[in-house]
Amino acid sequence: MSKQSLSQTRKDSLNILVLASGNGSNLQALIDAERAGRLDRGRIGMVIADREGAYALTRAQNAGIKTLTEKPDPKLPGAMRRRDLSDRMLARARTGGMDFIILAGFLSILEGDIIEAYRGRIINLHPSLLPKYGGKGMYGEKVHQAVLAAGEKESGCTVHLVDEGTDTGPILLQRRVPVLEGDDSESLAARIHAEEHKAIVEAALMMIKSLAN
Repeated sequence: MSKQSLSQTRKDSLNILVLASGNGSNLQALIDAERAGRLDRGRIGMVIADREGAYALTRAQNAGIKTLTEKPDPKLPGAMRRRDLSDRMLARARTGGMDFIILAGFLSILEGDIIEAYRGRIINLHPSLLPKYGGKGMYGEKVHQAVLAAGEKESGCTVHLVDEGTDTGPILLQRRVPVLEGDDSESLAARIHAEEHKAIVEAALMMIKSLAN
């Protein structure tokens, strides 16, 4: 087999590692998209959660996807704990032959060698219009509360490449929603979730097409 044909064979299926921490509704959007043939050559090869009992694991298991749990080690200090978890995620990604990584509601911060090893191949979904309301400690309901407290007229979600910072990597796409009079964090979150499910699939397909070329 020629190098060219071997390269083409490897590109026929691109393995996706999804990292999640909670309910996994964005993971479900990816699972549904794959089942419907909307992820082109993409295949969700593995789902890893950093919390026991994350419902994302149940969603993956119901879809026949391999699952693992890799929890932060509480015996380690903060910086070492993040690096240790990141290194374990990198080892799982490499041994599983994962082509790129999607952070879908993943609350742990990746750092160290995994960032370089998967440079340009890790994407994160964040529930605001970055660079607004991003950074350390800004996740979930905290983001929506901050948006409402600031009197913003719109919010939304952002999919970006992961770099050494927190929510600082290049933006791939954004989807916007209005902030309506009378909104609370729950109603705003529900409106944004609907757009997140579209955005995560669209961004995954962008990555697949880029890596397949």
